[in-house]
Amino acid sequence: MEVESFGERVRGVAALDHPVTQAVYGLLVQRGRLSRDDAAERLTIARSVAAFHLDKLVSAGLAEAHFERLTGRSGPGAGRPAKVYRRSDRDIELSLPERHYDVAGGVLAAALERAAEEGVPVRQAVRDAAVETGRALGETARAETGAGASKAKRRGALLRVLERHGYEPQLRDRDIVLRNCPFHVLAEQHRTLVCGMNLELLSGVIEGVGGEDLVSAR
Repeated sequence: MEVESFGERVRGVAALDHPVTQAVYGLLVQRGRLSRDDAAERLTIARSVAAFHLDKLVSAGLAEAHFERLTGRSGPGAGRPAKVYRRSDRDIELSLPERHYDVAGGVLAAALERAAEEGVPVRQAVRDAAVETGRALGETARAETGAGASKAKRRGALLRVLERHGYEPQLRDRDIVLRNCPFHVLAEQHRTLVCGMNLELLSGVIEGVGGEDLVSAR
């Protein structure tokens, strides 16, 4: 489960800071696909301006572009292919403080699926799914450090994966203090279930990073 960094998500949203970019993006969403000429005509702007803002959306990962002949013809006399844009499949979720309800949703969906298919008690299924999800996140972070990583590198990997998922970790002596709960609203409404899930998720992350000798979840 790859999660973009906070900075990457901020930059994606910041690409829409200009009113014309917002208008172009809104038109792209409405139309589904858009050429530079279409955008210029419908928004009453210069074609070069439309091209700039469409390409800006591509650079930000909010749109994708390809070339096609809009006449529907091919071969000699068919004309030059035009650059056509469509909205990308990229999801951007941004909240302050950071929340990651997508992670909680993935854990709970996997747990319910297992409970239904295997007859496992729901709470046990949630615990198992949380550990598995956390372990996968930790293993991905550890892979970035290479084999035989030192304690310092593994601790760094652990801090990075926690930061990436909104925990706001802070190293205090030998402890890692988590200053934010990425599942805050859910935890307020379903404290026992969600806090238990979170603890198992963190245990899985620590295991995946290979950090059992560094810290324990509590």
